[in-house]
Order: sequence, then C-alpha cells, then structure tokens
Amino acid sequence: MTDLWTQGPFMGRGRTVPAGERRMEIATRVGGGPLITRADVKPAAPEFEVQAVLNPGAARLADGSIVLLVRVGERPRSDVDPPADARTLDLSGAHPKLVPLPLGHSKDDVVPIAFRDPDSPTPRYVPVYLPKDLPGLDLRDPRGVTFTHPTLGVKRTFLTQISHIRCARSDDGVRFTVDDHPAIAPTTDLEEFGCEDPRITLMDGQWYVSYTSVSRVGITASLATTDDFRTFRKLGAVLPPDQKDVALFPEKHDGRFMALTRPMPSSFGHVLGVWFALADPALPFGSHRPLVLPREGGWDERQTGTGTVPIRCKEGWLEIYHGVDAKLDYALGGVLLAADDPARVLARSETPLLRPEAPYETGGLFPNVVFTCGHVPIDDRRIRLYYGAGDSCVAAADLDVGEIIGSLGAPDARFGHHHDERAAPSSNTTAVSGA
Repeated sequence: MTDLWTQGPFMGRGRTVPAGERRMEIATRVGGGPLITRADVKPAAPEFEVQAVLNPGAARLADGSIVLLVRVGERPRSDVDPPADARTLDLSGAHPKLVPLPLGHSKDDVVPIAFRDPDSPTPRYVPVYLPKDLPGLDLRDPRGVTFTHPTLGVKRTFLTQISHIRCARSDDGVRFTVDDHPAIAPTTDLEEFGCEDPRITLMDGQWYVSYTSVSRVGITASLATTDDFRTFRKLGAVLPPDQKDVALFPEKHDGRFMALTRPMPSSFGHVLGVWFALADPALPFGSHRPLVLPREGGWDERQTGTGTVPIRCKEGWLEIYHGVDAKLDYALGGVLLAADDPARVLARSETPLLRPEAPYETGGLFPNVVFTCGHVPIDDRRIRLYYGAGDSCVAAADLDVGEIIGSLGAPDARFGHHHDERAAPSSNTTAVSGA
C-alpha cells in the first residue's frame, strides 16, 4: 500500500513554502515515515523511559550493511505515580539538594527529571520529581526545566532527559534493529549531562566518532574510535567549550586533520555558524576561521551548524548543513567547498533542500525540525541522508549530489573567500565518498 510519504518528494502536508520562494524538489523521503521511533528502543534502566531517538551518524560497512549511531534521550518514567521513596530537589539554597518527595503526589502534578547522583564518582542518574506548582519553575521547553530562585534571582536549568548513543543496524538501510545497550554513554565529568549528536568519519581505515559532551562546565566536542561498532575507545575532549557539531573530513592534509566546527560565542553578536578548523604545526591550537554563517532574511538567518561529514565529489567538498530561521524552524541546505581549499566557499543553498513538512517533522518534542548528522552513499551520485525529525525520531531521504550542486547559488561574499596557502589541502578528486 502506498501512502503520501512514498510518492516522491513530500509536498502534501505541513508548512507552506513562503511566497516568492522557489520550491526545490530534491529530497525524496524513504520508508513511508519514521525509520526509528522511541518504541523501537529499549530503556537502559527499568525506572527510565525513552523520550526520543534522534540525530543519527551513519556508516556503510564493508559488508554493505548500514550502522547508525543514534542519540537516545531517556528520562524517569512519566506513566506511573512517583514511588513511596521518591525524591525531589530542595532548591531553597544556592545549590540543589536531594530530599524525599512529600507523599500525595501523582504523575500528573510532577515533572520527572534525571539528576546526577552526588554520591557516585562517575555519572549515574536517579529519578527526581519536581512539583509543577513550585514557584519559579518554567516548564515551557520539553527538553529542560528552568528554575529561577525567588530571592537570589539565579536561574538553573535541569535537563528532563539524559542522552547516550546507541547502534542501530540494518541490511537494507530502512529496517533497523537498535542495540539494547549504549555504545557511548556518560562516564566522565565532561559528559555528566549526556553524549549527543554523533558523526562518523572513516579515515585511513579507522572509524572516528565525534560527538557532543554536555556538562555543567559547558558543551564540548569529544572524539572516540571504533574498529567494529561493538567496542569504542574514548579519546576525550578535542575542543574547549562551548563547541558542538564537529565533523571530521574523511581526508587529511599532510597528516593534519580537517574539521567543521560550530563555536557558540556568548559575546557581542552571539553569531552561531559553521567554522573550518585545520591542525597546523605553525599554530599550537590549529587554524580556525568562519565559513558558513547565518544570512539576514534567509532560511538560515538565526544560526547554522554542521550536518553531515563532508562529502567528496568531483566538484569539491559538499556539506549538508542545518540552518535555523527567525521562527526557530530547522531546515537543511548545502554548501560546496573548494577541493584544494575547503576554507573557501564556492556555492551555497539559497533555499532549503529539505524542510519540515511531514507530520513527524512538524510535530514532536521540538516541532519543525530536520537535523542531520550523517549520510551513506547509494551509488556514484546519490546519497541517503539520515536525520532527526521533530527532535523525536529518525527518518531518511535520498538526494542526488548533482541536483544538489545544480541548485546552489552564490556564497556569502563576507565569509569563505579568504585563501590561505598554509591551509590549502591538495586536490584529490573522486566521486561521492564519505562514511
């Protein structure tokens, strides 16, 4: 039986295209809807429930099978009343303290959060229940709870869920089985609030996994390696906070790593955009420069961020990135980087390649979001893009690299045009490649 989602590019429901914007029929959704939902994922502990599965990194293995590394968000169960020995937080002082929850509360008048056990030397999480009528509590964002102290005026945010990373495996790239246990889970203080948004790069026969570590001291970019997607070796933080959305290029330049990064500055314009980083022996902490920044009035005017691992093609390096508009809607576009100097932008999407339109993209925990961390090649010109939808589930769409490049417009003249001989990698043109 064919439904609306399998009849080519989705045009039927959801948001409308703004007046005057040319419709780009490039992405074809596959699978008839979400490929992985929270119902497909077993909780890591019985007192927790899976709230979301999202933002997968992707790899095609030598045997042709597909592995996704998916972010799994878990929280204490919300479908049952708090147990008799339930705990809450005393927020009257400068620091929260675990205390017993007074009796008489039901599941409808508390919000469950995962709180780090202060008695555990490594990250361990216990269910905590905050009464919804607690003065100073802001519950508007389903991803977190903000408490403003009524006298001190200090704000503190508690995540409703803690994320870890799991493997999902498939022989056909559509039907996936999710492992029962985490592949990468919080084990250090820099990961105390979770491990998120993995991106997978194959380089020199080694699989690298870059992911985001979240803690009270900030958001850091971390790195791990694996040979078989069964065991993983953590290498630790590779950039200081606040940084996220790091993707390693699948090639090096003179033995030096190249990466796309997304710093999160808190000063002046607070511009959130994609940067290019190159390990450089002449500079002790490498070379860094802005690359794909927000554009005023565009579909990506509020912020941009790295999406896939860069894709090598005959025209250069193609990156599928995410952009956020003034209404906080997340869409995906493309940017073409020069083969001999990936710090130079050749072309960029003037309109999105994929925008939230299907019901599973316009709904969810955070509506109107499509957010990619990975792709796999289908053949010499086509890729399958895996993405998180509505911050809740995993979906996929197929795209033709030639069509993407043909749809791109002129780059932003302010950034991406500064040529630095020291940072210019040599050209090695191939067809579509990448993890």
